[in-house]
Amino acid sequence: MALLDQYGNPIRREALRGEHGGPTVTGVRSILSDHPAQGLTPHRLARLLRAAESGDAVAYLELAEEMEEKDLHYRSVLSTRKMQVACLPVTVEAAGDDAQSVADADLIRTWLARDTLALELYDILDAVGKGFSATEILWDTADGLWLPARLEWRDPRWFEFDRVDGRTLRLRGLGAGEDLAPWKWILHNHQTKSGLPIRGGLARAVAWSYLFKNYDIKSWVSFLDGFGQPLRVGRFGPGATAEQKDILLTAVRNIAADAAAIIPEGMAIDFIEARISGNLDLFERMAAWLDRQTSKAVLGQTGTTDTGQHVGTANAHENVRDDIEAWDAMQLAATLNRDLIRPVIDLNRGPRKKYPRLVIRRADSEDTAGLVTMVATLVDRGLQVEQSVLRDRLGLPDPDKGAMLLHPLGAAPMAQKAAQTSLVAAHAQQDQQAPDPIDTLIADELAEWEPLVDPLLAPLRALLEDCATLEEFQRRLPELVARQDATALAEPLAQALFAARLSGETADG
Repeated sequence: MALLDQYGNPIRREALRGEHGGPTVTGVRSILSDHPAQGLTPHRLARLLRAAESGDAVAYLELAEEMEEKDLHYRSVLSTRKMQVACLPVTVEAAGDDAQSVADADLIRTWLARDTLALELYDILDAVGKGFSATEILWDTADGLWLPARLEWRDPRWFEFDRVDGRTLRLRGLGAGEDLAPWKWILHNHQTKSGLPIRGGLARAVAWSYLFKNYDIKSWVSFLDGFGQPLRVGRFGPGATAEQKDILLTAVRNIAADAAAIIPEGMAIDFIEARISGNLDLFERMAAWLDRQTSKAVLGQTGTTDTGQHVGTANAHENVRDDIEAWDAMQLAATLNRDLIRPVIDLNRGPRKKYPRLVIRRADSEDTAGLVTMVATLVDRGLQVEQSVLRDRLGLPDPDKGAMLLHPLGAAPMAQKAAQTSLVAAHAQQDQQAPDPIDTLIADELAEWEPLVDPLLAPLRALLEDCATLEEFQRRLPELVARQDATALAEPLAQALFAARLSGETADG
């Protein structure tokens, strides 16, 4: 059966080998980059943003990377958002409880147990800032299985979107773009807004704040350069020579750098403090305001990034708002299920009607405890639940054959329980074949028990009728011993005990 990808394109296994999107020395996929952030103006920024919409996004993508390098606040909040999702627990839900579905899920779980997974997810989430990311799957077939050896992030500058639909991604070449081979790429379009992928990245929204903040900081630095130090004035007397004046001027100039100088006697240097009217913290307030807008765009809030606010927050995941974290994780899982999980299953097991699902979400211990309690109660009342479904929800792998398993408290292992069941069944069968003599004797004696105990109970009834209170009955109770006749019960009981012993000593086996 021919393999088809999720879009119906035929799969050629030989096309999956080797690298397709690596860097080149002389081609367009160079590791060298221009730096459009240098000398950036509102006019240049508007022009490169419009060019990105039209299909030429190289300058915009270079600016997006420079923003992460130069703006420490943007780098911090963007890294926080990506790391928070990349470090979330990753689980696999089997498509069903049958052996085939369980085996498919176990194959994915085995591959996911790798130290580099979080790093690879972080690179895929580069799409949060730039709008999209392209990660090449480098397949390994050494053990007879098709499994990704690694997921290699590729520079987004090496790709271009179709000029007609603005969504189909192609690998840049010397001429027209090259179509991406099916099952060779993980293409993640991270949707922070509706519209074209290239316009959905956070870098586009933050670019204007970045520009205005740069202007603000440059003005701030210029102000500090001109007014950050007091004015230095050298004074000399009317008889000072030209050489003495040069010495004084040199001393005044060197004080800023050396913080020390010597001058001839009779000369003086005065420090005049700069007194500037207006609010001197205007530049800092402007930069802080722009940082807060960036925090809102990236994290959805500003409380955990503003200085002096919400210090020492109790929950570690409060850096990113919960709904944004869940949204990012859901998008990432959907991309991996489409571009990674299905290819791995189809290449190794063949096409399936249903595939295992990769789930990325924060573990909730309270919800897990509630789930276990609820399922236990409903199962006791007759609800049927697939074991694989519950294991997947709890993040527990399916047990291997022959593994040591946990059992309910007080329950015997399966082999011991089976032996006990067989022993009980054997005794039951033996009991059905031959009645036990002791049981027969007991049944015969109990058939006429009332006449035997009546001589003992008759005085007790008479005393109860004669007494007016419970205290009187308890006081006169010892009187009954003399009036009770146990002869009728003792003789048949002795005969029964003798018959039982005789039967036990003469029975076979």
